[in-house]
Amino acid sequence: MLEEVERWLSRRSWSVADRPTHQLTAAKRAAGASVSVVLPALDEEETVGEIVAEIRRELMEKVQLVDELVVVDSGSADRTAEVAAAAGARVVHRDDILPRLPAMPGKGEVLWRSLLVTGGDIVAFVDADLKEFSADFVTGIVGPLLTDPDVDFVKAMYDRPLGEAAGRGGRLAGGEQGGRVTELMARPLLNMHWPQLAGFVQPLGGEYAARRSLLERLPFPVGYGVEVGLLVDALHTVGLDALAQVDVGVRRHRHQDGQALGRMAAAIYRTAQLRLARAHLVRPELTQFVRGEDGFEPRTYAVDTEERPPMTEVAEYAARRVA
Repeated sequence: MLEEVERWLSRRSWSVADRPTHQLTAAKRAAGASVSVVLPALDEEETVGEIVAEIRRELMEKVQLVDELVVVDSGSADRTAEVAAAAGARVVHRDDILPRLPAMPGKGEVLWRSLLVTGGDIVAFVDADLKEFSADFVTGIVGPLLTDPDVDFVKAMYDRPLGEAAGRGGRLAGGEQGGRVTELMARPLLNMHWPQLAGFVQPLGGEYAARRSLLERLPFPVGYGVEVGLLVDALHTVGLDALAQVDVGVRRHRHQDGQALGRMAAAIYRTAQLRLARAHLVRPELTQFVRGEDGFEPRTYAVDTEERPPMTEVAEYAARRVA
């Protein structure tokens, strides 16, 4: 298995510099492909505008690499939608997509519904909380899909400094890395149960792109488990050689507290568990503790385990494709 992973790393791991933008635009024209970029957003007014503006300026105006830029707002209480629209994105509210199905909370729910309001042959997902954003995040993940017809799914890889260890475009020089849930939960799970995926540097990263023809066939966990769920299901659907990763540099974003990470880890474990045993399992809960006036107080949360079916099974999606 180690030899297989090493072969995959040598054939399917690249740097964003390996595919200059002019090469990508030429490949896009030759293939007649279209590219949609989706930003799932919840209370991201501080960062979403800069991300949208950078993509529009660098990839829609200077070159025609991105055809569609959509921010899906999942119920922000701040000015996320207003800021995103002012920067040049088309903003769609999660609850306005497929309204016959009441929306469930979670990032995966937003990504799943975004397939109904985008049209690109290639769909790229980018988190809306990134700081010092570079268009390299988009060119990196869509590049192999435009230049290599055998690649169906591409994840970004990057350094994730917890503090100020590196600036834009720089690399960490021994600073502490983020990605705590990756190292403590996702990486051990993948190495033990799906060792073919051991070569992915950032399996939980929110920046990845795939062909629509693949995404529409995959179920989407509605919450934090969406990244590991899509990665595992893509492996079983199209095989390891159709998966790839691209180094895009440094990713800076807002880090969550330890308890939020605990809930994320529980959802990831549950997503993996469902894929290991597709039998009836009790819906789990996670109890955490906060210090109150009278000592430690329990807080119990349901672990988000719901999944949406492959989009090809949704009547509205099928009808839209026929139309």
